[in-house]
Amino acid sequence: MSDVRILIADDHEIFRRGLAAELAQVAGWVVAAQAANGRQAVEMAVDIKPDIVVMDLTMPELHGLEAARRIIAADPAAKILILTAHESEQLVREVLSAGARGYVLKSDAGRILVAALQELLEGRMFFTSNVARIVVDGYLRNESRDSDTDTALSAREREIVQLLAEGNSNKDIARALSISVKTAETHRSNIMRKMGFDSLPELVRYAIRNKIIEP
Repeated sequence: MSDVRILIADDHEIFRRGLAAELAQVAGWVVAAQAANGRQAVEMAVDIKPDIVVMDLTMPELHGLEAARRIIAADPAAKILILTAHESEQLVREVLSAGARGYVLKSDAGRILVAALQELLEGRMFFTSNVARIVVDGYLRNESRDSDTDTALSAREREIVQLLAEGNSNKDIARALSISVKTAETHRSNIMRKMGFDSLPELVRYAIRNKIIEP
């Protein structure tokens, strides 16, 4: 039987290395690659096609949710487990919508991460107990608040929100996304209009509040 190949994506190098060392102790598991940001995670996932991806949400360059969407788009069978310090109903809904199969809080990782990954490898989903409660509560209340501002943005617009909040200029964004400066300016204007923001600081506060970037 071939080894289980794992991709770890987290922008904190010490945490990433510690996690890799822990998972490498499991017989038959190999950490095939480590990504330091969301964009790198997508590139590595497409390139090496790991059996499972363990990914943080709040990462530079590309948010974990958008990275998950792109990985799933490239490989609908991809198994992604979100490992994060953040917990909220909105995030859980977004994670499920993105196609991730598991959600574990970093505070629980020492106890349940290996078991969670085994569940995903066997074709099941896995959620930290608090997150599972959110999922069940949301189902019982039949919540489908898809009208939230963030879901009204396109994938490219969500990407630009992150780049703007990280302090990139229109020229920087154009260079990073291989688009014209004019197109970047148009995206920025559309985002501000859709979200009802009058200034960049409002957008930055939104990005921090919704865990798109860290303060």
